[in-house]
Amino acid sequence: MVLGEISVLLMFWLLAAIGMWAVAAFTASLYQADWSVTLLTRQYLEASGLTAPVTTLVDYSSHCKGIEYLICAAFCIAFPLFHHYINGSKRRESTRN
Repeated sequence: MVLGEISVLLMFWLLAAIGMWAVAAFTASLYQADWSVTLLTRQYLEASGLTAPVTTLVDYSSHCKGIEYLICAAFCIAFPLFHHYINGSKRRESTRN
């Protein structure tokens, strides 16, 4: 019984230490980015390779075209589902006169 309590306590302290490290790293990153969350996010996305700076008009056009394709695909999926939701069940209600 004592061994189980010690392992739970050890796990708690380990998670607390990881949490304090994460908060300290995030705070230091915000300090380096002049407390701007958007600048920190942009730096992270560029460092991880998820975004690239646009240098030419062709790059910008290709980026916009890709976003347009994603919007069209989302619409082609969402519209039939929405139409089915709106016009899904046709119940016939009878009224007495």
